[in-house]
Amino acid sequence: MEPLNKGLVGNPPAYPEKVLQFGEGNFLRAFVDWQIDVMNKQDLFNGSVVVVQPRGQEKIEKLNAQDGLFTLYLQGVKEGKPVKEHTIINSISRGINLFTHYHDYLELAMSPILRFVFSNTTEAGIAFHEEDRLEDRPQKSFPGKLTAFLYQRYQAFQGDKEKGMIIIPCELIERNGERLKEIILKYAGLWHLGEEFAQWIHEANTFCNTLVDRIVSGFPRETIEEVTEELGYHDPFVVVAEHYHLFVIEGPKWIRQEFPAHLAGLHTLFVDDMTPYRTRKVRILNGAHTAMTPVSYLYGLDTVAEAIDHEVAGEFVKGLIYDEIIPTLDLPPDELRSFADAVVERFRNPYMQHFLLSISLNSLSKFKTRNLPSLLAFYNRTQELPRKLVFSLAALISFYKGKRGEETIQLADDPDVLNLFSKQWSQYNGTSESVMAIVTSLLGYEKLWEQDLNEIPGLTAAVTRDLYEIETVGMKQAVEAILGKKIASIRGEL
Repeated sequence: MEPLNKGLVGNPPAYPEKVLQFGEGNFLRAFVDWQIDVMNKQDLFNGSVVVVQPRGQEKIEKLNAQDGLFTLYLQGVKEGKPVKEHTIINSISRGINLFTHYHDYLELAMSPILRFVFSNTTEAGIAFHEEDRLEDRPQKSFPGKLTAFLYQRYQAFQGDKEKGMIIIPCELIERNGERLKEIILKYAGLWHLGEEFAQWIHEANTFCNTLVDRIVSGFPRETIEEVTEELGYHDPFVVVAEHYHLFVIEGPKWIRQEFPAHLAGLHTLFVDDMTPYRTRKVRILNGAHTAMTPVSYLYGLDTVAEAIDHEVAGEFVKGLIYDEIIPTLDLPPDELRSFADAVVERFRNPYMQHFLLSISLNSLSKFKTRNLPSLLAFYNRTQELPRKLVFSLAALISFYKGKRGEETIQLADDPDVLNLFSKQWSQYNGTSESVMAIVTSLLGYEKLWEQDLNEIPGLTAAVTRDLYEIETVGMKQAVEAILGKKIASIRGEL
């Protein structure tokens, strides 16, 4: 079957390159690139995206081979009815391989019409690497790559303040735009790029804080044969997402004129303060995702829908949301419960095959961002530890052992994190003392947590107890013990 390319679909229109995008992954393609495609089809944006891969290079080559095109399936309940629809997205003009064509990357910096930068490099991506240098081709970190790009642009236009960029990161870290700007200025100082460049960063560029919300299950590997048969062409970049989407951008209102998603009927909001939107979404939806992943996967489940509908795992996740996360949030209870109800229904989307392993990327940094604030807030308010959040942390440590029974888990995280877990688990000998040593070391990993979690009263002992239970009796019995009488009463009703 012929691969997807522009010739196959009648040579769709080309658009001026207005956007530099760091990340070729499923989420950005199903969220930002889709929104740009929607605006282009309504003659509202008239721009395309140049993609660079933050790490690696193989996907960029494959994406270029099909002219930047890919197929997006939107599946779920729309206006009360189950809807499954697909479209070819034509908003990516090309991808640049930074390892072989870094000169093209620097040349793009000199484009007078380039205006936006979008990124999604996961929570671990917006980070400072002191070993990065301006001369590197490319730099290791995403902020390092962007600093080099902006410095090239600054030089090319001789500090023209009309040639700054609108920078809109989509990583799920708090105040992501501000954090990215801080790191760029840190590189500017480390690399001795000058005070005038730092002023240009401040005065010519607009860094926006954001919140993104759409469940993207990714490549439909379980059904790709029937998908390919339906499409009539081969597309290794097919991506599946739900209909629901929300993009909250904290920034000047004038950006709407250049990125008029609201005029295209998209749920994109430009606000003065995105904090209430972010806290609600990250703690409930993303927090539930991160907490459910190790528990449900080690239980033997593979997808979000399986987990939320499972007698045991589902009760665990819902109890965690309603009993431990919602009580820590300072928003009207009815509003929070309504949002949580909608999240649970989105998890149940009958069309979505949202694999738990796809959520597990960089799980440790995700737990810090999404779940640790709820755990700490619950303790500060009640002087008690939240039972299910603590258990999910223990489950995460067990998950990073890299085994589900005899099956090897393909862990995906920063090499330092993987090395730390590998070293700790190599010392496990089946005793509670060895479990305590593992937990103490990991909770004391201040490079990640930015604090010593062993100092939280009772946490080390609680995580140790749960982890020892998981390792000795297995996840199924350990979860049921956490749920106690509640799960017993459920069984009695069946």
